[in-house]
Amino acid sequence: MEGIINLRGRIIPVVDLRKRFQLDVTSYDEDTRIIIVEVNGQTVGIIVDAVNEVVRLGADCIEPPPPAFMLDARYIDGVGKLEDRLLILLDINKILTAQEEIALRQMNG
Repeated sequence: MEGIINLRGRIIPVVDLRKRFQLDVTSYDEDTRIIIVEVNGQTVGIIVDAVNEVVRLGADCIEPPPPAFMLDARYIDGVGKLEDRLLILLDINKILTAQEEIALRQMNG
């Protein structure tokens, strides 16, 4: 975990996706965002490079990930097709390690 934030009085742990996926680490800038998500019943912040838009995809627009994929396939839930773009869909419930989940449960008591 990268650290914690205080969001409306709640302490939220934060994970950096670049580090999780062993990508080159870059400095945070004005485009960097923390997305708040529920992971296996725990609220977590995820640091991302940027958020361009929020879209809703129907099940008919989602396909399984291709066999040869640049990211660790265990984190990928599928590939979304939106107009002429392909969107990588993460399996958010696999972002945390077992140790991180245990630490979160203990922290949230």
